[in-house]
Amino acid sequence: MGFASHAEHTGPEFALAMRIVEAVRGASGRALFVGGWVRDDLSARRSKDIDLEVYGLQPDVLRSLLKQIDRVDTVGESFTVYKVGPLDISLPRRESKTGYGHRGFTVTGDPGLSVDEAARRRDFTINAIAWDPLTDEYLDPYKGRDDLARGILRMVDSGTFGDDSLRVLRAVQFAARFDLTIDDATKAICRRIPLDDLPCERIWGEVEKLLLRSSRPSIGFTLALELGVVERLFPELEALVGCEQEPDWHPEGDVWTHNLLVIDQAASRLDGLPYPQQVALMLGAVSHDFGKPATTAFLDGRIRSYSHEEAGVEPAKAFLDRLNIHSLGGYDVRRQVLGLVAHHLKPGMWHKASDGVGDGAFRRLARKVDLKLLARLAKSDCLGRTGTFDCSAMDWFLERAKALGVEHEAPAPLLLGRHLLQLGLDPGPRVGQILGQVYERQLDGDVDSLDQAIAAAQSLIDDNAKKGSPSPPPKSRTRPSR
Repeated sequence: MGFASHAEHTGPEFALAMRIVEAVRGASGRALFVGGWVRDDLSARRSKDIDLEVYGLQPDVLRSLLKQIDRVDTVGESFTVYKVGPLDISLPRRESKTGYGHRGFTVTGDPGLSVDEAARRRDFTINAIAWDPLTDEYLDPYKGRDDLARGILRMVDSGTFGDDSLRVLRAVQFAARFDLTIDDATKAICRRIPLDDLPCERIWGEVEKLLLRSSRPSIGFTLALELGVVERLFPELEALVGCEQEPDWHPEGDVWTHNLLVIDQAASRLDGLPYPQQVALMLGAVSHDFGKPATTAFLDGRIRSYSHEEAGVEPAKAFLDRLNIHSLGGYDVRRQVLGLVAHHLKPGMWHKASDGVGDGAFRRLARKVDLKLLARLAKSDCLGRTGTFDCSAMDWFLERAKALGVEHEAPAPLLLGRHLLQLGLDPGPRVGQILGQVYERQLDGDVDSLDQAIAAAQSLIDDNAKKGSPSPPPKSRTRPSR
């Protein structure tokens, strides 16, 4: 693994960090870069998330010094972490387990602590490396650089590692993000750590990193299965293990194996998507075949999973509940994931019956799911197999959706309630009925302008009057305003 050149360090975050490092030295202290930034820098990865650890200065002295540089916010008075712009600056800290669960720790800052003792509280050796930018010296008491170079994920302290259950999930996402192999001793402890104290938000925080920050999330899912994480946290995923598939269509093996391939394919198709859509696509890939265990049967000499798309919706809901996933940034991720699960076979099925699938079908499907995401998931599903398969159906599907302008959402209704009120219709259920009928015609392409929509509504009102509906006749014939 190649190490980055420090001469390449640039950017406002690094410049601010160096101002603080110099100021600390001027006050007879020592500031070190620590944690993930050092790990990423050694791996030739650029990171803006800089953490500094300051030795030899009392909290009040450090705070006063930082205030001369920029605004200071204090995080956690008990162990004194200062936020300066995007940087976290902290004193060396001691941790002691004093309560149950992931948060059951007492943490205290100690500016006189040695670097070795301060690093002992960290989870893995690759995160326990410090760097002094003034001397270009690495302080690496637990040989994290050696582990990083060898691709090994190893705990720092076997006596305290198991105190924090979140470290099991961190192991999973680190293994995938940095293509690491977990060592046997760390693996054994991870298997024994209870996970029932973890809130869904913390679980999602690690799953998110696994899905969005690794090119091959399958590495993490494979490790999660081996460590018992899948069994303990995600029964919907565990059910995929050993669920057979028809070899002609899935020569790669069971649904679990297929799912891992699909997840990796989806991870390669995130470019150009905003963050919420990236989340939706990846969770859709994870969940897309949740219906197969309940529907798989051996019929007529073949393994079939009829209607597994619809059957997958309920277990997908349960999975999203475990992660507490709903909307992100105003985007309904949950609705999109469930739409992807329910309709992931449509692109391929519609391509086979392309002559019989009208524009209205595309417009209606766009009301249920983002068709661009659906095309990407379906392509990932098709390519997430060993062997050679024609996956051009998904390209056809997306081009058709783009041509209709519905790749992201269905067309907005041309006719609104106010138009019907202006035609003289009284408020009530009939307004909604007529709006729905006219919108259906719009989806079919029979109505493509407001004038046509108003004319169609007037025709429905007139037909209703002729049939003697109890609804009162319109009060006037004035032309609706737009």
